[in-house]
Amino acid sequence: MRGTTDLRIRLTDLRRHPGERATVAGPVDLDGVSVTSAEVAAGTQGELHAVLESLSDGVTVSGTVEFSWTGDCRRCLDGTSGTAVADIHEVFKDRPDDPNGDLRPVDGDVVDLEPVVREAVILSLPLAPLCRDDCPGPAPDDFPVSTVDPDAEPPADPRWAALAELDFDGPTESSP
Repeated sequence: MRGTTDLRIRLTDLRRHPGERATVAGPVDLDGVSVTSAEVAAGTQGELHAVLESLSDGVTVSGTVEFSWTGDCRRCLDGTSGTAVADIHEVFKDRPDDPNGDLRPVDGDVVDLEPVVREAVILSLPLAPLCRDDCPGPAPDDFPVSTVDPDAEPPADPRWAALAELDFDGPTESSP
């Protein structure tokens, strides 16, 4: 695994002239980034490409983070994976006076891009991943549904076997 890019960026040189630009590029650590249906695997790095541009009272950040993700297919429940690109567009101000909270503060002469990068990646993870667009669902050849006998139970899919052990009624207490 390559070393990661420092996401705390010093602005001293950049802010000497409004409109000046600086590029930040390299691998970033994304451990622990996940939603309920997908995650960035532990030890996986993303690739950041961003441009910082100085303003008279802050800095804008624009760029992308490319990363790989893993998850379970929403139809067949098999593991699936893919890559995604998260867009970053943020404004950091010396004194953010935005009531909507859209502006981020500059901390002294430093901006911290880590929360921005992680939030962009979270928002780009798939909420309902598919292993492929034409996924037919849980193995229809292995678990056919017969309509000949309407009272017959179809065979249980073994991947759902743990649910059969759940007891929603629980133990009952006898009344005195």
